[in-house]
Amino acid sequence: MQDEKAFITELLNLATQNTAFRQLVSQYSRPLYSHIRTIVHDHDDTDDVLQNTFIKVFQNLKNFKGESKLFSWIYRIATNEAITFITSKAKKNNISSEEVQQKAIQNLQADDYFEGDALQLKLQQAVATLPEKQQLVFKMKYFEELKYEDISEILGTSVGALKASYHHAVKKIEDYVNTH
Repeated sequence: MQDEKAFITELLNLATQNTAFRQLVSQYSRPLYSHIRTIVHDHDDTDDVLQNTFIKVFQNLKNFKGESKLFSWIYRIATNEAITFITSKAKKNNISSEEVQQKAIQNLQADDYFEGDALQLKLQQAVATLPEKQQLVFKMKYFEELKYEDISEILGTSVGALKASYHHAVKKIEDYVNTH
């Protein structure tokens, strides 16, 4: 993609906004789908959250100040939308967010879009036992291979705290995999 400042100008200019937004959707759909999928697990739910994310991005473009990278800002919106989705699904079903995640992981085996094996499934189960923040950090670092600096911008947490969180997550996951 071209220079980010020029692209943001195109996104904010009514004359070029639709074309620029289509380019943004084209560029970010796949990585955002993967990111959201690691949080909500279900393909159809992921599509819904992805659509909501792009709606929020479009509605809030005028508020983007360029204080962070566009990528980080969009990922923050996607992360918040995914967490909001899980929380609302939990409330609707009168269960905890953790239970929503566990059910989603149980359904992964039957999901046509899940390409993992038994070890991958066990890893997903282990990750679901982590506290929400550790889950996010682990998924962004391990599955999406994001840099700590980018995760820091997305989650608003220091790099040092993220490294500690990731280390604790890895330890808990190892313990889970070794005992289950």
